[in-house]
Amino acid sequence: MNISTHLGRFRLIALIEGISFLLLLFIAMPMKYWAGMPQAVAVAGMAHGVLFIAYMLFLILVKEDQSWSFSLVFKSALVSLLPFGTFYADKHWWSPVQKG
Repeated sequence: MNISTHLGRFRLIALIEGISFLLLLFIAMPMKYWAGMPQAVAVAGMAHGVLFIAYMLFLILVKEDQSWSFSLVFKSALVSLLPFGTFYADKHWWSPVQKG
């Protein structure tokens, strides 16, 4: 992953954003509801929110830089709402673009 390009930085942000989403869903939420620790969601939720905004901003930069189609941009935005979605997109959509 070449982080000197917009696409490389986007892929890195997507990876971190995907991890933060999984932490929020599978660690922080259970801690809130089963262990009575609402602070876990506050911290993980804030981090995920900031990363989600960065993801969307970098998606716009990559769209312009790589001349991505509306379809790819829409799918890339949509997968950020699904658990494990950004990992799938990186492997199948974004990695081949950066290599080729």
